[in-house]
Amino acid sequence: MHDDLNWAIGGEAGDGIASTGKIFAQALSRAGRHVFTSKDFASRIRGGYTAYKVRTSVDEVQSVVDRLDVLIALTERTVDENIDELHDGSVIIFDGDRTEFSDFEAPEETVGLDVPLKSLAEDAGGAIMRNIVALGAVCAVTDFPIENLDESLEKRFGSKGESIVENNKEAARLGFEYVEDEYADAEATYELETTDNDYVLLNGDEAIGMGAIAAGCRFYAGYPITPATDVMEYLTGRIEQFGGHVVQAEDELSAINMALGAARAGARAMTATSGPGIDLMSETFGLVATSETPLVITNVMRSGPSTGMPTKQEQGDLNMMLYGGHGEVPRFVVAPTSVAECFHKTVEAFNLAEKYQLPVYLTADLSLAVTERTYEPDEFDMDEVEIDRGKLVDEDDISAWQNEKDQFKPHAVTADGISPRAVPGTSGGVHMSTGLEHDELGRRTEDTDVRVEQVDKRNRKVDTAEEREDFDYREFGDADADKLVISWGSNEGTIVEALDYLDDLDVRVLSVPYIFPRPDLSADVQAAEDVVVVEANATGQFADVVEHDTLERVDRINKYDGVDFKADELASEIKQTLEA
Repeated sequence: MHDDLNWAIGGEAGDGIASTGKIFAQALSRAGRHVFTSKDFASRIRGGYTAYKVRTSVDEVQSVVDRLDVLIALTERTVDENIDELHDGSVIIFDGDRTEFSDFEAPEETVGLDVPLKSLAEDAGGAIMRNIVALGAVCAVTDFPIENLDESLEKRFGSKGESIVENNKEAARLGFEYVEDEYADAEATYELETTDNDYVLLNGDEAIGMGAIAAGCRFYAGYPITPATDVMEYLTGRIEQFGGHVVQAEDELSAINMALGAARAGARAMTATSGPGIDLMSETFGLVATSETPLVITNVMRSGPSTGMPTKQEQGDLNMMLYGGHGEVPRFVVAPTSVAECFHKTVEAFNLAEKYQLPVYLTADLSLAVTERTYEPDEFDMDEVEIDRGKLVDEDDISAWQNEKDQFKPHAVTADGISPRAVPGTSGGVHMSTGLEHDELGRRTEDTDVRVEQVDKRNRKVDTAEEREDFDYREFGDADADKLVISWGSNEGTIVEALDYLDDLDVRVLSVPYIFPRPDLSADVQAAEDVVVVEANATGQFADVVEHDTLERVDRINKYDGVDFKADELASEIKQTLEA
C-alpha cells in the first residue's frame, strides 16, 4: 500500500485511451484528490502503443514515478510495455475473451483480473463502451465510489444525448459489479480516499490559452502541429467571447505574419507552434524585433531534429530560441516550470512584449503541454492579473514624440531603448516601419551612424529589462547545502519530488524559468562543491549556458529517449552523479 495510487490504461492508438484516462482523472479531481497525468502515444492516428497514466493522492503530486499499481491492459503488449513498473500486488485488468489474452497469465506476484469487458459493454448497449466497463472495475478494485464517475461521464458524453450518458453509467456499474461478485476475495485492493476539496484540472496548453485570454490576447493565428495544437483548440470558441479571433493559417509562415499584422494594428497577438514551425518562423522573428512589434511566440518543444518524434518529450530547442535568426536579434525567452506557471508566465510574456516592444519566446514542452494536473481554483485568480501595455501613446501624448514637421518617431532613440508606440488611427501617429534598417521615422537608411544608433537602441531594451524586472530562479531543497542541482522548464516538479528520495543527501535546487535574460548563477555555482544540471536533451544546452555564464564546469544529467524524467529514477541519477 502506498500514499498515492498509480493507474494506467494502455492499448493501441484509436482505442479511446486518452478519453478514458481523462474521464478517470476528472472523476478523481472532483472527488477531492490531487492528480498528475502522463501520456505515451504514437505519432499516428491508429495503431502503435499508447497509454495514459494517472498518479493520484490526497496530497499534491508533481511527477510520475516508476511504479504501477493498477493497469487496464487492452492489449498484451500493454503488459510487456509496463512490466518493469509492476510490483508485488499490482492489479492487471484484462479481457480474457480476446484472442490475444486466451492463454494470458499475469506476471508472478501480480493479480490478474479477467473481466469480460466487451461482453459487459454489449449488455450496456455497445462494445464501444468496454473502456468504461474497465473504469467501473477499477472503482471496485480501489474502493472508489462508482458515483464519482457519473459527473465525468455526463461531461464527456452529455452532448450525445441522455441515453448515451445512461448507457455509459450502466457500463461502469456492470464492470464494478462483476469485480465485486467474482473477485470479492482478491488480496490486492486499494482504498482511494475522497475529500471535499474542489480542484481545477488542466494541462499546460490549456493553461497557456487561459493565460493568453486573461492577458488580453485578442488574436491568435496558428497551424496545427503536435504538441502545440491544444493551445489553438482551447482558444477556439473562448477567445471570441472576449471579442477576439482565432485563425487557422495555411502554414507556420502565414501564422506568424498574421499575428505580426494583428500586433501592428494594436491587438495583443500570439502564435504557437513546435520545433519545425519555429524554424519556419525565424525570418519573420527578425522582422518582429527590427520593427519593434510586441509579439508572443509559443514554442511547445518535442523530439527533433526534422520531424523527429512528434509525440515524445525533449528540450532540444533552447539554442534555436537563444540564438536563432539571422543577424543579432534582441528577444526574451521565458520557460514556465509547471502547468500553473504556463498560465502566469503567459501573462508575463504579453506584458514583457509590450513593455519592451520585443518578440517573446514562451517555451513549454510536450511534458508540460499534455500533462494534466490539479490546482486550487484561486491559483488562477483573474482579478490578480495585471496588464501593462508599455509606452502606448495616444493623441494627448503624441506631440512629445514628433519632430519639427509633426512627424511621429516610432523608433525614437531613448535612454532606455524603448520608443513610443502608436496604433493605427492615432491622430498624429501616422508612420511606417520597414524590415530594412531605418531611422527614427521608420524610413530605410544605410547611414552608418544611424545604423549603430538603432542597433544599440534595440539592444538597450534588454539591459533596461534586466534592471527593471525580477528575472530570478525558484529555489527548493536545503538552502545551505553544498550540492547544487540546476534545471529549467518542466523538470521542476520531478526534481522537487526527487528530493523525497534523497533524504540522506542534502541538496539545493534552482529551477530557472527565465532563459534570456536570465539570473546570474555565478555566486551560487561558485559556492557549491558539486553542481549538476538536469535537462531533457542530449548535448546539455542549458549546462553550456551555465558554464558560459559562470566560467565553472558542471556535471550533467541528460535524458533524450523521448520519455519524461521520473522522480525516483532521477533521484537515483542525481545521487550517483553527486557521489561520483
